[in-house]
Amino acid sequence: MGPFVDSTGLMGNGPALAERMRADGYLFLRGLLPADAPRLLQRQIGAIAREAGWLRADAPVEDALADLNGFCVDPDPTYLTVLRRINRLEDYHALKHHPALIGLFERMLGGPILPHPRVLMRNIFPTQQDFTTKAHQDYPNVQGTTEVYTAWIPLIDCPLETGPLQVAAGSHTGEVYDFDIGAGAGGIEIVNAFDDRWVSGDFALGDVLIFHSLTVHKGVPNRGNRLRMSMDVRYQLAGEPFNLDNANADGQPLAWDNIYAGWQSDALQYYWQRMDLTLKDFDRVWFDKRDNRAFELAEADDPRAMSVLQRIVARDADAAKRARAQALLDRLASGQRHRG
Repeated sequence: MGPFVDSTGLMGNGPALAERMRADGYLFLRGLLPADAPRLLQRQIGAIAREAGWLRADAPVEDALADLNGFCVDPDPTYLTVLRRINRLEDYHALKHHPALIGLFERMLGGPILPHPRVLMRNIFPTQQDFTTKAHQDYPNVQGTTEVYTAWIPLIDCPLETGPLQVAAGSHTGEVYDFDIGAGAGGIEIVNAFDDRWVSGDFALGDVLIFHSLTVHKGVPNRGNRLRMSMDVRYQLAGEPFNLDNANADGQPLAWDNIYAGWQSDALQYYWQRMDLTLKDFDRVWFDKRDNRAFELAEADDPRAMSVLQRIVARDADAAKRARAQALLDRLASGQRHRG
């Protein structure tokens, strides 16, 4: 794994940022955000995480020292319960509107920007290598247009030992790569290894990694003692097609009215509904491939299917499909108990 190309010196130069993104599929930017912005948000999220048993009770929340007794992962119901509490935080949604982020995307893309309503919180426990996020692309999840860009924002200082993100440089120039199912974000893992392209580096508070929706990326294993806390927020030109599914809060069955309850301001509420957007339907082709593969493995009593089955139960709109996934989960769990 090599080091990131540092694009910090290009932050004020939109055409140069666009050229670097076209070449590499990512931008690593030191100090794009003032450090206090992620720091203050981490304290709010950390208080919820500590109450949930994810952080040690005998340490300050800003230290983010993990309590492995609270280990859980998305889409476990325990994890999603905590995620829903985080999703109600006003500052959690406000960070994606920070002028430093909006200004950079306006310079790079050359027009008005739509920040996606959905925000994704990542809480990665240490010493749980099997659950390190596997290689994947964001496009099958976000769709609308390929010209969607993810800003990966750590909420703590994140050296390599704490498990930041790594990207396969230049991998954005192809289509959607072949994949199999796996634990981690989206429940998939790309088959192509990209052995000679992986780059990463140490992150400090305020550093941001931005990458194209087709750029292959994955987690670095968290080998430290801290809960790796980070956010994914996504951006596109407001004039590009938008998949309205990105206006659903991930893992969140509550209506936005419930999320907004208790907010101090309504300025950022339903902001996308005030924009003249071109909508494009979600294409389930990649999700159907993932889900069919999970059902195939589950019918063969292969426990690798469990993560995807949990995602179907937690998020799929088809009640019959959810019921089938739950029945297979119960069967797999019963088989594991008997083998144990």
